[in-house]
Amino acid sequence: MIAAQTALETKMLLRNGEQLLLTVVIPTLLLVLFSSVDIVDTGAGKAVDFLAPGILALAVMSTAFTGQAIATGFERRYGVLKRLAASPLPRWGLMTAKTASVLVTEVLQVILLTVIAFALGWSPHGNPATVLLLLVLGTAAFSGLGLLMAGTLKAEATLAAANLVFLLLLVGGGVIVPLEKFGTAGQQVLGLLPVSALSDGLRAVLQHGSGVPWGDLGVLAVWAVVGLAAAGKFFRWE
Repeated sequence: MIAAQTALETKMLLRNGEQLLLTVVIPTLLLVLFSSVDIVDTGAGKAVDFLAPGILALAVMSTAFTGQAIATGFERRYGVLKRLAASPLPRWGLMTAKTASVLVTEVLQVILLTVIAFALGWSPHGNPATVLLLLVLGTAAFSGLGLLMAGTLKAEATLAAANLVFLLLLVGGGVIVPLEKFGTAGQQVLGLLPVSALSDGLRAVLQHGSGVPWGDLGVLAVWAVVGLAAAGKFFRWE
């Protein structure tokens, strides 16, 4: 049942033009544009080496947080979740299917963005296992926050809030603009955001070839635990 629901959730996501714009088109355009045109000072080295890890973090956020929050919020408004909750599929099974659908979509995103980044001259370093761990923890953190928002706010409020958060974190989350541009105090505060921790951790591994970024993993783990626990406690199915 979970596998069938996962396949359905994935098909619905891939058929949704707005979701594809958010999860595929925007990250791809940002990667190509800012790698090709000298708009933002990304420091020494090729721009794509700085941008690719940040865009991967943005892709995770767009799918696990923004896309999932909006889709789940409207499913809740139209009574879809209420009907599914009454089906033989248990509620935890539905949430598992949604999470699995997010992971499938992210795999496709990562493959696409990696191919494009390589075409732009990207030269990644580091341990792939560490990158995978960062992506999984980032997915858990954003998924918990997305479900919390979808399960507590009205659908229209979720739509507005999720898109606003996406735009704010795109600018101030270290995805495209280095956190150093925001000063010492701003850097310390913004560095605690999940997208900042994810992009910084990925950049440390893929751009600089560092070991395990325990600090960034710790930030993501805290967000994941708090977000998922809060979503599990406060999520309303109706």
